[in-house]
Amino acid sequence: SDGGYALIAGNGDSIFKRLMKVIDRVDLGLDPALADNAGRVARVAEIDAAIGLWTATRSVDEVMTALDRAAVPAGRIYTIADIAADPHYQARGMLASVQMDDGSTLAVPGIVPKLSATPGQHRRNAPALGQDTDDVLRELGLTPEQIQGLKGRGIISGDQA
Repeated sequence: SDGGYALIAGNGDSIFKRLMKVIDRVDLGLDPALADNAGRVARVAEIDAAIGLWTATRSVDEVMTALDRAAVPAGRIYTIADIAADPHYQARGMLASVQMDDGSTLAVPGIVPKLSATPGQHRRNAPALGQDTDDVLRELGLTPEQIQGLKGRGIISGDQA
């Protein structure tokens, strides 16, 4: 109900029964037709609707707490703001600050995997849109006149850096 999302992995036979108990749908957990994965796949829309009704009235924290207590595997889906605020992400260097060409800084995903002997590094900012177009076209054999012709006809932008 708070706009957040969680992934719920209630597909194993015993886990499914625990999940149905948590969401107050013991009837589904005891239904012989849903005792195995094949039966649950056949009625996935019904099961998803039942889970959706339960989660719609709870915050992600409430959902996660209830599922954790019942030993139902689940995980919160992080937003970018969640990632930026998470101390574990910060401690692991999963967000890096890079200097942009205009002097500003930008938070970007950190480099993975984290290797002690050969750590990754940020080498270059992404080029501006069209920044390398002229160079690429020259490498492809186009003459400056041909490139200018493409710009004149509006096929490529004429404001490349």
